[in-house]
Amino acid sequence: MKKILALTLAAMMSLSLAACGGSEGSSAAEETASTGTASEAAEEGGDTAASGETIKVGLMVTTTGENAMYGNAVKNGARLYIDQANAAGGINGKQIEVVEYDDKGDSTEAVTNFNRMLDDGITAVIGAVLTGPTIALADETYNINMPQISASATAAGVTVIDPTDPESEVRTNVFRACFIDPFQGEKMAEYASERLGATTAAVIFENGNDYSVGLKDAFVAKCEELGIQVVATEAYSTGDVDFKAQLTNIAGQNPDVVFSPNYYEDDGMIVTQAREVGVTGTFLGGDGWGSVKNYASAEDLEGSVYCSGYAPGSSDAVKQFESDYQAAYGEDIPNMFAPLGYDAAMLMLNAIQAAEEQGLEACTDEYYQAVIDAMSATEGLEGITGTYQFDEQNNPIKSAAIMKLEGGDEVFTELF
Repeated sequence: MKKILALTLAAMMSLSLAACGGSEGSSAAEETASTGTASEAAEEGGDTAASGETIKVGLMVTTTGENAMYGNAVKNGARLYIDQANAAGGINGKQIEVVEYDDKGDSTEAVTNFNRMLDDGITAVIGAVLTGPTIALADETYNINMPQISASATAAGVTVIDPTDPESEVRTNVFRACFIDPFQGEKMAEYASERLGATTAAVIFENGNDYSVGLKDAFVAKCEELGIQVVATEAYSTGDVDFKAQLTNIAGQNPDVVFSPNYYEDDGMIVTQAREVGVTGTFLGGDGWGSVKNYASAEDLEGSVYCSGYAPGSSDAVKQFESDYQAAYGEDIPNMFAPLGYDAAMLMLNAIQAAEEQGLEACTDEYYQAVIDAMSATEGLEGITGTYQFDEQNNPIKSAAIMKLEGGDEVFTELF
């Protein structure tokens, strides 16, 4: 596959690469290599000096809190690729050193941690995981034109400053491995029409959540275009656990499908309560549904469909990744965010190699721009979740995997 080939065919260059930051955090982060976190090394009081023969890459993930299932999967996927790249010789003989921080799903924490990463000497960043922290991080990286890629942040506002303005400025340094919210909402409306023959639909979404609102808006707009009547649009607030009032309203409209573009824990509760109040329509969701099978009964979820960026077991390369992941972490792929993390690391390291091959000094404007230019020029790079190239807004162009709940399992059915 090109993703490994791009790293193993590099000419062995002996140019030194100095750390970009000068704080004490740099030496602490050095001890992490590709196995620890900067904060862990700092706690241990490490004093290893910069070797000049590593390339530091930031990894901003959410590994604590209610969304840790996503962040830990991204972390594991990214680290698996980086570990494999290092084992294959790294980039031009230099090892990739990961400087990792947990943003706890908080935008302010993401900015604080990014400043620490700069002190630690990173030259690019993979992250963040959730939309809010990723946009906050993107504001910071855009100011200095540092290359950034998110595995999982799907809101249009990640790469475009104002998605509602057709003339809005694009953050040319920021990319993503996943598809965007409007894409998912449109795909699920098309699926409802073409595969399910739906003529009526309802929506239940989390008000104030960029991800949920983005999918909802795109779904509703596409339904109107396709002639699907949206008979109910119900909102709930972050932290709600009782959705019966909204679902009772939906049940009264008896829609063919119910679009629930939220995260797995909420979706599990929503489906369970929906069945209790008499909602019989097919549930549809976005990629936030990954692992929803653990949050509702097989009976209540049966027949539900969601849009994903990952098709388990769909190719030899995917099967190899799944085997490698199991060997590395002692568990099966938890959700699509692990392969997206793997692909994000692949894309970033492939672009970094272009800068390294030019002999550019790390953390300079020229180095950053060379990485960004290489990322923009990506074409036909084969990953685990698809074959990559980017559009004019730095969003990947690739198909979506349709996952269906059958007998308690989340089963890949087709690329749509």
